[in-house]
Amino acid sequence: MGVFDRLRSEFSFFRGNYLILILSWVLMDFAGELPGTYYSEFVKQLGATESIIGLIALFSLLALALVQFPGGYLADKGRRWLVSTMTFGVALSYIFYIVAPNWHLILIGSVIQNLCLIYQPALLAMMSDSLPPERRGMGFSIINLIMSVATTPAPAVAILLVVQYGFMPGMRIAYIIVTMFFIGAALLRLLLKESIENAQKIKPSEFFSSYPKALKEGIAVWKVVPSSMLFLFLSSLLTRFSFALAQLYFMLYALHVLQIGKEAWGLAMIVLFLTMIIAAFPCGKLLDKIGRKIPLLISTIIAIPAVLLFLYGGVAGVFIAMPLTGLSQLLGMSAFMSLQADLVPKEQRGKVIGSSNFFNYIFMGLGSLAGGVLYETISPQLPFLALIMFAIPSFFLTLFLVKESKKREE
Repeated sequence: MGVFDRLRSEFSFFRGNYLILILSWVLMDFAGELPGTYYSEFVKQLGATESIIGLIALFSLLALALVQFPGGYLADKGRRWLVSTMTFGVALSYIFYIVAPNWHLILIGSVIQNLCLIYQPALLAMMSDSLPPERRGMGFSIINLIMSVATTPAPAVAILLVVQYGFMPGMRIAYIIVTMFFIGAALLRLLLKESIENAQKIKPSEFFSSYPKALKEGIAVWKVVPSSMLFLFLSSLLTRFSFALAQLYFMLYALHVLQIGKEAWGLAMIVLFLTMIIAAFPCGKLLDKIGRKIPLLISTIIAIPAVLLFLYGGVAGVFIAMPLTGLSQLLGMSAFMSLQADLVPKEQRGKVIGSSNFFNYIFMGLGSLAGGVLYETISPQLPFLALIMFAIPSFFLTLFLVKESKKREE
């Protein structure tokens, strides 16, 4: 077999819904990272404190959690309509960010945006549906690769916008770009094809009427999935809570404690994304060759020195810590998504994703608020040290109680 034939065989899954979702993510990830580079500072300059930044995250993540059960339930009735329609709602929610005179409109916009993300379980289930079991590690790593490629130029563009137009006008221009690109992604997703058989037409009234049944089935699904999936979920819950404690405050710590400057922070983010680009292909091969569990454990181990270097390594430490953080995120995300798809049957994926997301987002919201309060009232270092503390039990939960499936679900 020649080189071309081997490449064609290796990437044969790169078509249909998978390709459409990848292209839409390229648009959304590039645009989203433009203001994301300086989001916390933007909200701070609109009058928010670190605790209020955490409070905004809490309310927005509670809204996201609220739609996970109906999102999961409706995803198992039909994926396409949810994904293609609700992406338009996410796009329009950014108008609140463009015109916000204070942080209150940011709160409203973020809540509306996350309510529209009711399509999230359907999106993740559709992605799992589109990948053959023997290519899942590669498929999910390529998602992270392409998203990293798309986001790598974004911090550089963000730097140019804030330098050229000033910080606040530059950020508002960035949110205008976000809105336009997200509308483009929503139009592209109209080309998606339904990925489950006998899909049912979803009525808008079902968003509310389905909630009691969705809640019941979302809880009951944990009785029928393998026990390893339940322990994987609990491990993920701890990991997400631990990262939420510090995630919103990395930039604020770098700017106001380490005082590295906005341009240097943007460059550090570029280094992070470049690391994820370089590592994506070997990480994907590693997942498909040795399994999902070991890379998942490695991702937690890497995070600990990354956080310590960020806190105590000065400016040089930031530029070492960010690549390590990117590698940890890449390995952890790809391994978790692959293992989840391996363990959960196709007809239950929507409910499992919706149920696990519900609890994950609540814990992430609580983590964001707790991190902000710790940062503002006790010590800026404390949220990061707490991240390490909660990551340790997550590691041992995965090590001892999560088993990989001998038969990977289609």
